[in-house]
Amino acid sequence: MSYKLSLLEKSLIPAGSTAAEALHRTTQLAQRAEALGYHRFWLNEHHGNDQLAGVAPEILIAHLLARTSSIRVGSGGVMLQHYSPFKVAETFKVLASLAPGRVDLGVGKAPGGLPATTRALQSRHDKTKPAAFDEQLDELGHFLDDTLPHDHPLHGALARPVPPVPPARILLGGSPGSALTAARLGWDFCYAGHFNGDPANVTRSLQAYREATGRSPLLALFAFVADTQEEARRLAGPKQMIKLHLSTGQSVNLPTQEAAAEFARAAGVADYRTEVLTPHVIAGTAEQVRAELDELHQRHGVDEFLVEMPVADYAARLASIELLAGALVPATVN
Repeated sequence: MSYKLSLLEKSLIPAGSTAAEALHRTTQLAQRAEALGYHRFWLNEHHGNDQLAGVAPEILIAHLLARTSSIRVGSGGVMLQHYSPFKVAETFKVLASLAPGRVDLGVGKAPGGLPATTRALQSRHDKTKPAAFDEQLDELGHFLDDTLPHDHPLHGALARPVPPVPPARILLGGSPGSALTAARLGWDFCYAGHFNGDPANVTRSLQAYREATGRSPLLALFAFVADTQEEARRLAGPKQMIKLHLSTGQSVNLPTQEAAAEFARAAGVADYRTEVLTPHVIAGTAEQVRAELDELHQRHGVDEFLVEMPVADYAARLASIELLAGALVPATVN
């Protein structure tokens, strides 16, 4: 089998630790991942969560680029609904100028937090002119390429600087619709299997992108390696995601039914429904995890896996990436 392995990092804050310590450990993990041959190291964007230090991936990207030399570093992803596409383009063009050929702009559709943080992030938005996500993504692509149409109201605004190598652009999503949006706009696509591991949905989404583009999408998933399968499963624990569907048409993934009810309450919506999602979690020895990745590679033709480790303990996460790399080198980690 031949595929690439990459890592998705939340900068988890273990009980009794601090955000400063979590960010330091994130830096150490990135450096170790580079030494082990992992392809990418991506940072999540989350807001208002005391257990996560990864609030601003663009800042962490700059920090990690300065402390590594070859691994690709990127966002997994920027929550575009909160930001000006022009400013996102500027930020990632600067990053790509600092480290040409090593920067990934991953973009997500989710809010990355509860309604209170979303309101704070969007407090200066013009509520009378809400922008559709697809329109924002399209505009961002034009600002990255300097191709904004002449009849666009923002024509003439140029996002600078122009980097030697533009940032790679990847849309993160969990549906065939997202896959087709990425294909239509010329973006790469990463299926969020760590949010929704439903096999039928995975197949439909990956197939939709491949049929539309002829290219292979990425697949993100939970994976954790320990010396024994029992230890890996104990540390990783069971994983469940709740998809909240509001009567307003908004949907968002949350960790528990209680969090979903709180989100709906904070959003001022009484009419909602929830759906239980089962993220794909691979937990076991290095050989067992490799066997599952090999099978997914064969079944879906995925050439790169983006692994998130659902464990806060730094020593356990470090051991996991070392054990997994040891099982895959030299055949598969590129």
